[in-house]
Amino acid sequence: MKVETTPLDGVLILTPRRHGDDRGYFSESWNRKTLAEADVHLPEFVQDNHSMSRTVGTLRGLHYQSPPMAQGKLVRCGRGALYDVAVDARRGSPTYGQWFGETLTEENGKQLWVPAGFLHGFVTIQPDTEIIYKCTAHYSPENDGAVRWDTVGIDWGVENPILSEKDSKAPAFVEWESPFTIENTA
Repeated sequence: MKVETTPLDGVLILTPRRHGDDRGYFSESWNRKTLAEADVHLPEFVQDNHSMSRTVGTLRGLHYQSPPMAQGKLVRCGRGALYDVAVDARRGSPTYGQWFGETLTEENGKQLWVPAGFLHGFVTIQPDTEIIYKCTAHYSPENDGAVRWDTVGIDWGVENPILSEKDSKAPAFVEWESPFTIENTA
């Protein structure tokens, strides 16, 4: 497993090794032992999610779940391609409000680890894109929230994305009070 750090403390790019031949490939997308040998210790995962977006330019985010149901997510692309983004929302963090994005594709096999305390979002860059992600907390409607996609300075690569009603009505980052601190996400 190739492990890359990012400018945001705790956000990682994990790229599993692929074993392939003319039939295709095999890859272990998650292996706790392999990661521990690379000195990467992620929380326990309790839920797997799979979503599909039909149209290029579909933007989902920026989403979060507040404590005590804050979620870390290990995100990968099963088919197609997406631009995946994490935004540091931990009050007191030296990188508060900063973001990092990575292109995840079926071909590159990269995964983005987005810890609890970060906002998460993505935009599709190919049709029929499938997003698969592991979560560290169960979905909790009472703790579910969003911040407007265009209020943190992210270059999504699209001018008029396709949004849900929830995402289009989310508050701007500067109007939002983050429920996260360095202490409650450690």
